Amino acid sequence: MKKLFLVLFSLALVLRLGESFDFHEKELETEEKFWELYERWRSRHTVSRSLDEKHKRFNVFKANVHYVHNFNKKDKPYKLKLNKFADMTNHEFRHHYAGSKIKHHHTLLGASRANGTFMYANEDNVPPSVDWRKKGAVTPVKDQGQCGKKLITPLIFIYNDTSQFASISTIPLSIFYLQPTQKPLRNSPMVSIDGHENVPPNNEDALLKAVANQPVSVAIQASGSDFQFYSEGVLTGDCGTELDHGVAIVGYGTTLDGTKYWIVKNSWGPEWGEKGYIRMQREVDAEEGLCGIAMQPSYPVKTSSSNPRGSPATTPKDEL
Repeated sequence: MKKLFLVLFSLALVLRLGESFDFHEKELETEEKFWELYERWRSRHTVSRSLDEKHKRFNVFKANVHYVHNFNKKDKPYKLKLNKFADMTNHEFRHHYAGSKIKHHHTLLGASRANGTFMYANEDNVPPSVDWRKKGAVTPVKDQGQCGKKLITPLIFIYNDTSQFASISTIPLSIFYLQPTQKPLRNSPMVSIDGHENVPPNNEDALLKAVANQPVSVAIQASGSDFQFYSEGVLTGDCGTELDHGVAIVGYGTTLDGTKYWIVKNSWGPEWGEKGYIRMQREVDAEEGLCGIAMQPSYPVKTSSSNPRGSPATTPKDEL
């Protein structure tokens, strides 16, 4: 009975964490009700602060609530919500979660095949939609917090016809088939990558061909308030091209009303966005793509058949 209770409690906790934090306009009518809303949010996110800090954060929270509330009244194809960043100023959010100036993010993938080639250049018949998550080629969303290597986590490489998956550096293949709480098996097969190849920049058609064949690493500007509080839908809002955050495109599709989008895996935990993902509009007027998504795409490549031997199956903490 005790074991059953713990299972049910854990399930209830998971369901609670997966729910959206909703509020009603009546909760914004008075200062007292606003405080009650703030306390409810703090309880949800287990926030503990000193009294002085609490009052300071309340004012930030209040401003963010008004922003989210007013935005969601608009007729937009995406919505915002009060997530774990709700008592952070946008400046603080940018500094802690999207503050890295990404200049050569693809160097994390190893040496470039600097011959100007693009292996998918001639692939003209791409499917209308792709979702690599459904093919088992994407690891679970993790919250990497303020880690500067956010880019590394989502990268998966598919080579030949062996259905093997490789991430950055050298990791055990078994990690891709385990639940988040499981540990990789010791002495499981290891695989390494040989470098990376760049997708032609500022070219969403080329980017589409690449994503049709494998997930692709990209850099974006993710420091805006709409990104900070993104909840669901296809992001179409204004954002710049000052690249400050690494993510991965793991698919693409089209909504029922004809809006084309990229499926983007983020690293701020499964509570953010659509279970850790965001859909971003594709084929926009700007050649750089929305938020600069087409400026620096690249993907790892595997050209050799050799892999490490005799190495224990250890998982790099910064890379998974």
